[in-house]
Amino acid sequence: MMDGLLPAEVRVVEVFHDPPGLPLLGAEAEQVRRAVDKRRREYTTVRWCARRALAGLGVGPVPIPRGERGAPQWPDRIVGSMTHCQGYRAAAVARDTDLRALGIDAEEHLPLPDGVLGLVASEGERAHLAELARARPDVHGDRLLFSAKESVYKAWFPLTRRWLGHEEAELAFAVDGTFTARVLPRDPAVPAEGFSGRWAVDGGLVATVVTVPPPRRRAGGCAR
Repeated sequence: MMDGLLPAEVRVVEVFHDPPGLPLLGAEAEQVRRAVDKRRREYTTVRWCARRALAGLGVGPVPIPRGERGAPQWPDRIVGSMTHCQGYRAAAVARDTDLRALGIDAEEHLPLPDGVLGLVASEGERAHLAELARARPDVHGDRLLFSAKESVYKAWFPLTRRWLGHEEAELAFAVDGTFTARVLPRDPAVPAEGFSGRWAVDGGLVATVVTVPPPRRRAGGCAR
């Protein structure tokens, strides 16, 4: 599912179940020592996906423990993102020479619980989702918005090391499976035009991705 949304330089592995007997490496085991079985399986499988994706770049196997605010701690010179939901786990990685940041998210393609949309969507976003619903009545736009904001945050945090609230990113979706995110807090590490991403709905899931390209270089090799 993620393959069709990500550029060729990204390695992605996804599974729809939890294979038995997967190992944990280094600090990973301690981080889920007291976790319930469901959480432990999610944590273990998504890291197995990540190690397989890293192998596609010739890296690893290495531990990928949780770091600040739960963000995965990737090997040097690697950017990546993980996601898991009911019946789905995925991890995507790239070299930092190919991408500055990467965010992926998957959710069950169901309406958000009552009251949640009002917490995550601005008035403008709700109006935009109403337009999308007329063009794509098969898409639960509220869940799509929630997923895309998760992907935006996963790309934002490694660049800034700062929290980003749902109200601090204004998203707009196109029926061609793309979206844009205008991020309200300005940060020199973030592209001035904001983020762009892609989305898809398939097999009972909605998936979103954000990729941030490396800075363009002037003639002579100096970054802007």
